[in-house]
Order: sequence, then structure tokens, then C-alpha cells
Amino acid sequence: MAQVINLRTRRKQAARAAARKDGDANAARHGVSKPERSLAQARAEKAARDLDGHRRESED
Repeated sequence: MAQVINLRTRRKQAARAAARKDGDANAARHGVSKPERSLAQARAEKAARDLDGHRRESED
């Protein structure tokens, strides 16, 4: 006997797989996620503050 397949379930699975594929492509195209961007920005700001903290005042 052949195995019974629910066509509605197969259609939904195919739609989910296509959406996942599109989402992965968009993620690769648009770069890093928002938490990674905010972490990189915070680290850059901290490095700038630390550098400014080590600066000597001018004598003028």
C-alpha cells in the first residue's frame, strides 16, 4: 500500500521552507543582527571614552 499524504500539510511545509529560505537570504544580505550592531557600537563608544580619558590637556 502507498503511504497517505495530507496535501494541506505538505503545502504548509513547503511554504514554511520557502519563507525560511527567503529569511536566510535576507539575513545574509542585510548583515548583522540588531544586538550585534548595538554591542559593536557600545564597544566603539567605550573605546573612544577611554582614549579621551588618557588625553593630556593642552597648556595653551
